[in-house]
Amino acid sequence: MSWFDFDWVDAFSDHAFGGNGCAVVHGGAILPEDICTAYVRETSLVECTFTGPSDVADIRVRYFLASKEIPFAGHPTIATVAAMRSRGQFEGDALTLETNAGIVTIRLQGDEIEMTQVAPQFGDLVPAGLVATAVNLPEDAIISPPQFVSTGLPFCITVLRDHHALRAAKLNVDALPKIAAKAGYSGSDMAEPFLVTLKGATEASDTFSRLLMAPPSPPEDPFTGSATGAMAAYLWKYGLMPKDSFIAEQGHDLGRPGQAVVTRVGPADAMTGIKVAGRGHVLMRGEVDLPV
Repeated sequence: MSWFDFDWVDAFSDHAFGGNGCAVVHGGAILPEDICTAYVRETSLVECTFTGPSDVADIRVRYFLASKEIPFAGHPTIATVAAMRSRGQFEGDALTLETNAGIVTIRLQGDEIEMTQVAPQFGDLVPAGLVATAVNLPEDAIISPPQFVSTGLPFCITVLRDHHALRAAKLNVDALPKIAAKAGYSGSDMAEPFLVTLKGATEASDTFSRLLMAPPSPPEDPFTGSATGAMAAYLWKYGLMPKDSFIAEQGHDLGRPGQAVVTRVGPADAMTGIKVAGRGHVLMRGEVDLPV
């Protein structure tokens, strides 16, 4: 057993109990997968990160759900940088992270943390009827063909007609394996549709989203930074977002409002990256004793 410092950070928020929480375990990248996933389950958070030294970047970051390791995640990236900055672990306004999805570049402007997600990859289209069944909505609630998009982690981007449809959505876990099969995944892994409307939760934003999640994760993700990047790439590709930079919101109906600024890198037909920026509030910190 060894003691590790940790910070609990509310990401995509500038205050306590907003956005999406993430526990950052400093030096924990050496831990085995079963310990990391058990730690996530213990926190009841969606994801946690574990950091360590890197030969190719300033820091290595590993990302874990309650069930497995994933290559990248957005809100834990914001949380990790906010935690490191609060402890004085780096200097200046730039940082690079080694992730299993590649090198992620970080820029800091005041309290805002901006990550550049990798160039979007557009995967398989998914029949709208299949996605509608998975979220218990009528097919006509979906106004654009659902498609898997990745800027480091793949999501089935699904554009809904209005907030009523967004709020009415309920996850049908039994339908997820069929969506996963369309993208070549097994089981229901990474199959939960990322639902978005083209109207913000508040007047200050441009989109409002939800991500309903299958067990053993919590039933809904308060803010999903990686999916926000993929969603933005989708909107730009299909001409659904006229702005080169816009504000995305998520989590308001959960009482955990989160907000990100999303900016396109390159033209809409040849994007080389997606910038997603937000703030992080360090809520608590301490030590955890974990078996190495």
